[in-house]
Amino acid sequence: MAATLGVSPTKLPISSYTVLHTLSHRLSLPFVLLHRRPHLSSSSSRAAARGPTTRPCSPLFPSPAGRRCFSVRSEQDNGAGDATAQSYDFDLFTIGAGSGGVRASRFAANYGASAAICELPFATISSEIAGGVGGTALFPKRWRLSCVLRGCVPKKLLVYASKYSHDFEESHGFGWNYEAEPKHDWSTLMANKNAELQRLTGIYKNILKNAGVQLIEGRGKIVDPHTVDVDGKLYSARHILISVGGRPFIPDIPGKEYAIDSDAALDLPTKPEKIAIIGGGYIALEFAGIFNGLKSDVHVFIRQKKVLRGFDEEVRDFIAEQMSLRGIQFHTEESPQAIVKSADGSLSLKTNRGAIDGFSHVMFATGRRPNTKNMGLEEVGVKLSSNGAIEVDEYSRTSVDSIWAVGDVTNRVNLTPVALMEGGSFAKSVFGNEPIKPDYRYETKVVEN
Repeated sequence: MAATLGVSPTKLPISSYTVLHTLSHRLSLPFVLLHRRPHLSSSSSRAAARGPTTRPCSPLFPSPAGRRCFSVRSEQDNGAGDATAQSYDFDLFTIGAGSGGVRASRFAANYGASAAICELPFATISSEIAGGVGGTALFPKRWRLSCVLRGCVPKKLLVYASKYSHDFEESHGFGWNYEAEPKHDWSTLMANKNAELQRLTGIYKNILKNAGVQLIEGRGKIVDPHTVDVDGKLYSARHILISVGGRPFIPDIPGKEYAIDSDAALDLPTKPEKIAIIGGGYIALEFAGIFNGLKSDVHVFIRQKKVLRGFDEEVRDFIAEQMSLRGIQFHTEESPQAIVKSADGSLSLKTNRGAIDGFSHVMFATGRRPNTKNMGLEEVGVKLSSNGAIEVDEYSRTSVDSIWAVGDVTNRVNLTPVALMEGGSFAKSVFGNEPIKPDYRYETKVVEN
């Protein structure tokens, strides 16, 4: 793994890197647009030059009786402003540098707020000591699927790689002949993919830097309604935003330690020869299409009679039919009961209908859970739902007035564009005095295959 992480984009083979870099520009257009600050307010540098400012009270967030309205700059005890106002290190401290957290922090800074965001160092797979800006990984073994590092971006690169095999097959009918069957090198794909993720992480860091947001590397935990502990160092903030996402869920069955999730599937050391994918949602089907296109033997196990529960019936039937024609085997109405590892290292998957042997990998794509453990939330009074999601109001405020939450950790609509919308709405409401509720009316879902 260390070898792949050390690959420099400038040292990659020109042909492979050029293709990946071209594709990445199609993927990362939003990141280019993020360099343009919204014309909503003056920049944080100009706000800093002005010093503490006071905006009119918002009807949504009125000041308590006898106190001044909310100030977007932390009051310093230097004779300026209200001497009774409490001083904080930051106006906003965000835990988790995923899409929603970065958007909220950047917008807040553009409104003139002093903002900081904490995240662990870069890694393609998150762990107790590694995560990455754009990837959101703050807690041990609580892996999340975030767009830039462990979600749509690396997944799209793998989807593009998998499509070439189908093009090669179809090209024969158009007169193309090959002296030998094209072969795919998994290690080259992984090295180029990881180099691209490092490039995008650098872009995210520059976005934060250019907006005036301080990036603090480390694991964050809430100590009280206005204090965050990052690896033993305390930071105070007028507002705290939680944007730590969710983690893949693997059922508690015997042998689950042999299974992988969608995070690990994006960075495997070797390509699966034969893989069992458990789950019938779009994440399961997208990975089934990826590994099928890369010539793995793919089996999909679902508890229902059909895939893609909640989608239109015609879509469900058509996708299953087309994927079956490509050689993907579907096992319907089968639930996993155990995974057994043989002496030769191969895996057997036992279900309610029997067992299938010879898998090199067993992958679970069985949903995700909000990543709220070990954050100190309940200790400070933040209410959680039965599945661990942070309960928020229409404006993303928790049961503690100074603590807010956006993205998958709230388990509202778990999509990257939604997290971006929620982060922007939060910043406008709190720091722009433009109370605005996230609008979920136009939700679009796409299955890439």
